[in-house]
Amino acid sequence: MASIETTPLAAEAEKAERGKLSRFLEAYPPLVIFGITWIAATLIVAIFADLLAPYIYSALDLKARLAPPVFMGGTWAHPLGTDELGRDVLSRLVISIRISLLIAFASTILSATIGVLLGFLAAHFRGLVEQVVLTLIDFQASMPFMIIALAVLAFFGNTLTLFICLMGFYGWERAARIARGLTIAANEQGYAASVRDIGASPLRVYGLHVLPNIASTLIVSVTLTFPEVILLESGLSFLGLGVQPPLTSLGNMVGYGREYLQSAPWILLAPSAVIVLTTFSISMVGDWLRDRLDPTLR
Repeated sequence: MASIETTPLAAEAEKAERGKLSRFLEAYPPLVIFGITWIAATLIVAIFADLLAPYIYSALDLKARLAPPVFMGGTWAHPLGTDELGRDVLSRLVISIRISLLIAFASTILSATIGVLLGFLAAHFRGLVEQVVLTLIDFQASMPFMIIALAVLAFFGNTLTLFICLMGFYGWERAARIARGLTIAANEQGYAASVRDIGASPLRVYGLHVLPNIASTLIVSVTLTFPEVILLESGLSFLGLGVQPPLTSLGNMVGYGREYLQSAPWILLAPSAVIVLTTFSISMVGDWLRDRLDPTLR
């Protein structure tokens, strides 16, 4: 009799658990969970790269040059194999993730800062200042950034600092357009005008009131710029104009590995996979954040 009475309760509890799982999967789709996990893993690798790398990334072992990875008959001494100079691919991959993420993160922050500041200036002063900013935006959007980057790097040489600053000028026009449009709309709303009427400075109005209200859209813009910077850095490093030896990056590894694509494909397969998975994960999480943060979709 007891079993008959508890059966409906068990069914109700099972139904409730299924409902929780369904709501969780609706809020956090499997691809989003994978993307967040992958991004977290790459950040951990970048932070603790020196501890995770089994060898010094520039150490040479000519006796073990072009050793295959474990899954292709190699040994655990070099799990991902070695390159043409006997350098451990896993160690170089770990350091490359750190360098590439550093470049992408610093460049994206710089790009977003430039764009938001110019957008605020255009929305605040209007008139001539706005026209100048819009002209700069149109000029930036009309110029192929890859060609500009190639010319700058070829003329001024290349250092990591210069390379990060150069990448920081990529995509700022997108953030400037978004910041300008949203700021103009915010200035026409009551909260910004009220704060301004009680004597708040423009810095306080835009920094403490306007920026938090437009941050969700700007975050989505940043998540679009971040993977593009990674791909751009990879392309320039592939051409030999990005990160210079003895430093290494994901694109740098792919560039060196292209000459051994047939004889030692593992040299470029690992960094290529990391580039694809990282850009895919950031794009997926960016789309998910857009849906979560956009009030019109809730």
